[in-house]
Amino acid sequence: MKVSKIAALVVAAATMATASPAAAQFFGGTCTRAELQEMADKYIKGQTEGLPLYVPMGNWVTYHENGELSTMSQGTFSIPLKVAHHRAALDTDQCKVFLEIVSYESEKPYVIAVQFGARGGNASNFEVISTTKGDWLFDAKYTYEYARREDWSEIPDDKRNTPAELKAAADAYLDLFKDKSVQVPWGTPCNRLEGSVYTNADTCNVGVPDNIDMIDREYVIDPVIGAVDVFLKMGPNKRPDSHLFRIENGKIRFVHTVTNCLGDDNCGFGSFDEMLKKNPQMRPPFKD
Repeated sequence: MKVSKIAALVVAAATMATASPAAAQFFGGTCTRAELQEMADKYIKGQTEGLPLYVPMGNWVTYHENGELSTMSQGTFSIPLKVAHHRAALDTDQCKVFLEIVSYESEKPYVIAVQFGARGGNASNFEVISTTKGDWLFDAKYTYEYARREDWSEIPDDKRNTPAELKAAADAYLDLFKDKSVQVPWGTPCNRLEGSVYTNADTCNVGVPDNIDMIDREYVIDPVIGAVDVFLKMGPNKRPDSHLFRIENGKIRFVHTVTNCLGDDNCGFGSFDEMLKKNPQMRPPFKD
């Protein structure tokens, strides 16, 4: 049974490699939150088994990983992973799904961010940012321990921000990298999980690099949980990056980043182990 599924996957992957991006845009129909959640669950099932065909797809599908056009048979989606943690954001306006996936118990650990479209019962246009040892501040076990302790529960109807308000808050944070005059709606408390490094001082206003472009932004916005995920290209090297925000009452509560270093160890900032030795406060104790 497994062999036949893999054979089907190879055929599907060959088709995907020649898929038309224009055709992939055409689906029609709308989507419900339940339908998007079902699609998210199927993606996690597929990732666990290393079999993308668990996710229903149309005839035309594109798959990009770390900014490059690829096929699912060559990407991390075809690697069976023990998923220790995952979180979904569901965008019913755009019919898009975001997934944060953490696997620290697999032979090779990963932290993965995914965006894809889902209309008419089919998924399309997969964008994946995969990180592993050597990527920015990577340690999947610590990412898991910090992420699983956070509260991303549904926000009551009367306290939810609009999609436009959520997008504006996320953009303000990202614009700060280029323009230090931007007013960011910081929340108190606020915690930032950057790779596997955690700010535990109840503030996210701890500084960001100067003059960094954050371009080609793609959004998934979920007012129900106050989430905005932004895929972008970061800095002069245009590193594939995901910034995930939890926003409560218009203020930023949590920030998660996933950054692929394009083969440059720790994105060229020296040994991560040495960074931790010099700055042990980057790994504060877990709060249960």
